[in-house]
Amino acid sequence: MPTSSVGATSNRAARVSKRERGITLIEMLIVMTIIALVVGVSYPSAAGGVEALRLRSVSDSVVSFLNTAIDRASRRQQVIEVWISPRDNALIARSPDLAFSRRLEIPDSFRITTVLPPAEVNPREPRRFLMYPGGTAPRIGVEIANSAGRKRMVSIDPFTGLPRAAQESP
Repeated sequence: MPTSSVGATSNRAARVSKRERGITLIEMLIVMTIIALVVGVSYPSAAGGVEALRLRSVSDSVVSFLNTAIDRASRRQQVIEVWISPRDNALIARSPDLAFSRRLEIPDSFRITTVLPPAEVNPREPRRFLMYPGGTAPRIGVEIANSAGRKRMVSIDPFTGLPRAAQESP
């Protein structure tokens, strides 16, 4: 008799655990709805954050490019010519003997919108600046914008001679 009661108890436990093992369709729909709501709320801010990081990365590339040109002029004691071309969306730095030549292509989703200081030339034509060894760095400003209209200005501080990037309002 004790043996049969033990077997009956184990059968009942097996039936109970079999019923409670899965999830219902309602439970799954509730979980999927909650996940969809969280994704829907968080996606716009995450996408905006990624775009801001990409814009910062592009402006940091321009800062590094200009810093390399200034450093080359100072260390090698030679004039470096910097071209900024909004039409080609590129920056070019080169020495007169062409021993030093660098080109920075701005990615397609970003544009060079403004080159400062303003000049009486066609804004789509390349602007040329000279970096003299031991001289004061020219006050250059390059404004970069993404497709959403967010902008960032990269400029060379004429007192320190160092390029820096500053966030601008959209």
